[in-house]
Amino acid sequence: MFTLVLSKEEARKKVWATLEDAGVSRFPGAWGRIPNFLGAEKAAVALTTLEEWRQAETIKSNPDLAQRPVRELALREGKTVYMAVPRLKDEKCFIQLDQRVVGNRCRLASTIRGAFTMGKKVFPEDVKSIDLMVVGSVAVDKSGGRVGKGGGYSDLEYGIGRHLGVIKAETPVVTTVHPLQILQEEVEMKPHDVPVDLVVTPGTIIRTESPHRKPCGIDWGLISSEQLQRIPVLQRIKGRTLNRHAE
Repeated sequence: MFTLVLSKEEARKKVWATLEDAGVSRFPGAWGRIPNFLGAEKAAVALTTLEEWRQAETIKSNPDLAQRPVRELALREGKTVYMAVPRLKDEKCFIQLDQRVVGNRCRLASTIRGAFTMGKKVFPEDVKSIDLMVVGSVAVDKSGGRVGKGGGYSDLEYGIGRHLGVIKAETPVVTTVHPLQILQEEVEMKPHDVPVDLVVTPGTIIRTESPHRKPCGIDWGLISSEQLQRIPVLQRIKGRTLNRHAE
């Protein structure tokens, strides 16, 4: 049976337009970002019903507004939450959030501003082993294909985690989305793209049993010299890798 495959940009434009037309995207709008959708809080609650969530003590989450309720619920349940510094621009490029530190200010701590104020910035090698990875999505399909907003940072963060051993091949990857973000078509996927194992909406949970293989580390062939210059953690990891090979 023939299945239509959309390019990443086609998938983004289709979902952004659909969400805006349906009036289900919240501030600051859908276009050009991971959409903050109506029902994000209910999707976060649905995520907490999963066994993968209940067993997770440490969660890695994207910093976008759509997943803010996920971060809040994780903190309220006493889980450790790691959130990447936007664009990985700092050498200590992950923020560690702990409920024992933030106390009853879990909602504030789940925001970017609150995380920077109450969280602790750490080097990626100091991140605890991740039990569940939460990613934001613009579009997904039922076989686990996923499209972000185009920066490639979720895939890069996953690659860094795999390289350092804090993310395993079996670590579940989940996304929370509005039902209109789930495409009937398939999404174009490349070897460095991270598929999702679970898609959670306010009323549905899809176990994708994805045929796409997860990347096992950083694909250095895709890292430009410009990226290497502006992302300190890549410089450190590459430097250490070259030193090991030289020994």
